[in-house]
Amino acid sequence: MNIRCLAASVAASVLLVFATPASASDTILSVTGKVTDGEINLTLEQVEAMGSTSIVTTTPWHDGLTTFEGVPMARFLDAVGAQGTTAYVHALNDFSIDIPLSDLTRFDAIMAFKTDGEYMGIAEKGPLFIVFPYDDVREVRNELFYARSVWQIHTIEIE
Repeated sequence: MNIRCLAASVAASVLLVFATPASASDTILSVTGKVTDGEINLTLEQVEAMGSTSIVTTTPWHDGLTTFEGVPMARFLDAVGAQGTTAYVHALNDFSIDIPLSDLTRFDAIMAFKTDGEYMGIAEKGPLFIVFPYDDVREVRNELFYARSVWQIHTIEIE
C-alpha cells in the first residue's frame, strides 16, 4: 500500500469516527457545579429518557426549515437539580459561553439530539445542540442568541 492510500484510509477512518453519533452507552455530557451530586455524567439514552419535544425553525446554519428534537431545557435543568442562575456551556471545539438559565427556560430552548429525525454526529453539530425557536420568538433572532446556540456540547457547568 502506498503512502497516499494509507493516508486516505486513515483520514476516512477518522472522519467516520467523528461523523458517527455516540452510542447510547457512551457518556456524551458532563454537568457540574450547582447540581444534584455535584457532577452528573449522562449518556444519550439518559438525556432522551428526560423526554423530548420538537422545534421546527430556520437557522443561520441550515438550509430551509429544520426539525430539531430534544429535551426541553427547563425539564433538563429540573432533572439535574440545577440550583444556579447561569449555565457555562462548553463545546468540543473549545467554544464556550455563559447563558442565563432564565433565558433557556423563558424562550423554550431545547437541547437537541436529532435533526430531521436523525441523531446528530459531531459533523452534524451533535451530539447535543441548544436550539431556540427562532421563527416563533422574535427576541431570539439576534447574534446574542445565535452565539448561545451551542453545538457539540460536552460540558455544562451550573453556577
